[in-house]
Amino acid sequence: MTKHEKDERIKVVIEELGLDEVADSKVRSGEERKKTSIAMGLITDPSILFLDEPTTGLDFSTANAIVSLLKNISEQGRTIIFSFHQPQHSIFKLFDSLTILASGKLMYHGPAQKALEYFKSAGYHCEHLNNPLDFFLDVINGDSPAAVTAMQEEGGEANETEQLLIGRLPVIKGLAQFYSKSPFYRETETELERLSGGQHSRSPTFKEITYVTTFCHQFRWIFWRSFRNLMGRLKPWIVEIFIIFMLGLLIGVTFLGLKNDCTEIQNKAWSLYVLTVFQCVTSVSAREIFLMERNLFILEYISGYYRVSSYFLGKLLFEFLFRRFFPSFIFTGILYWILGLKRGITAFLITMITTLMVAYSTTAMILAIGTRENAASGKTRLVTIYFVFMLVFLGMSLNFETMAPQLSWLQYFSIPHYGYMALQHNEFLEQKFCSGPNTTMSNCRPSFLICTGEEFLIIQGLSLSPWSLWINHLGLACMMFVFLVIAYLKMLFLKKHS
Repeated sequence: MTKHEKDERIKVVIEELGLDEVADSKVRSGEERKKTSIAMGLITDPSILFLDEPTTGLDFSTANAIVSLLKNISEQGRTIIFSFHQPQHSIFKLFDSLTILASGKLMYHGPAQKALEYFKSAGYHCEHLNNPLDFFLDVINGDSPAAVTAMQEEGGEANETEQLLIGRLPVIKGLAQFYSKSPFYRETETELERLSGGQHSRSPTFKEITYVTTFCHQFRWIFWRSFRNLMGRLKPWIVEIFIIFMLGLLIGVTFLGLKNDCTEIQNKAWSLYVLTVFQCVTSVSAREIFLMERNLFILEYISGYYRVSSYFLGKLLFEFLFRRFFPSFIFTGILYWILGLKRGITAFLITMITTLMVAYSTTAMILAIGTRENAASGKTRLVTIYFVFMLVFLGMSLNFETMAPQLSWLQYFSIPHYGYMALQHNEFLEQKFCSGPNTTMSNCRPSFLICTGEEFLIIQGLSLSPWSLWINHLGLACMMFVFLVIAYLKMLFLKKHS
């Protein structure tokens, strides 16, 4: 379809659902929400529309309006199937066909207006002015006072088999067996035989979904929708950025007196540790990226709106650009300026790239663990346990004398370790601490005399070659790639476990 054809189709659906006056407004009322949900199903012009409890949460008048609307749509050539729990009598009168299920068994399937007559033939009589659907539920639940042990005179006496089904067996089992012997069942079976051509083989449970739009088209609209959702809820995002800005100023003031001499090397290392910790802590909220829209994703995916890959990459790119880049850039930039870290655009860019890679790697790991889990899942606690242990382990590395050699292998599985080592290499390489106008050799204790950044890096176990910096970035990139692949695969198979 061309864009013009799509726009025309949208206008038709809006007019069909009576949404003309609120077409350009935010959804507010329950009625608008239900109509919009129905419009999402109608936009592809399906011949069959499935709805799950379309009147739940609506008042009597709104529920009637919604069902009347569906009735009008069905009269235009569509089949509309929906589930209901205790609808009003006025709604029941609009039904063409009725199916009653209980405990996985079929109680009735046939014309809605013949259901009362059918239950009457089974020995259950609906009292005058009683809502038929309430009556059906009462019968199934065994709470109906209308149950009798014999037919009315005009219906004839109940035979021995019917008395056994109705009187002695449980209601649900009895009604299920009664229906299997009814004319409605035989008519339905005959119709199914005609439609299937006598073939009883079942079709595959899952079939391949075909898409009429390209990956790029789906990706662009997923990204744009995420951006529009952010703009619609801009205040919480602005508050988050403001809090991060103030937090950066507060922590920067804490290190404001930091000097560039041999007495402040350890404190400067601590400031880099704070940068690393911030990226890890603020990225924990990434588990909400897909959890908040899980049900929406499943619905739209199985409806063929988009591929898993386009949705995953669209949401991920938006998350990286707006939810991770800006907080990391603001916090890192403030600390870099206040602390007076290594001068030069190259050093600043390397610091920024490193902090962003730590944030992105942390986000990827959280997605890999929590994509298919709910908010209360125990698996999401693994993230907290991981970072608490790794950050404590990393903090010990600030004092190299207390490092446990037996645990040194853990650094290869630590996201904060890679980030912190890269920041140290970038900051301390080619730095001089003992040859400044305000620094003398007497400022440093002889046993802790460190006059160059290279000496400090060697004590930390870092190589002075450029590869020592980039190998940490490579480690972060590999971890990010592996975790994102795991998260994608979990989303790809999410529908099979829903």
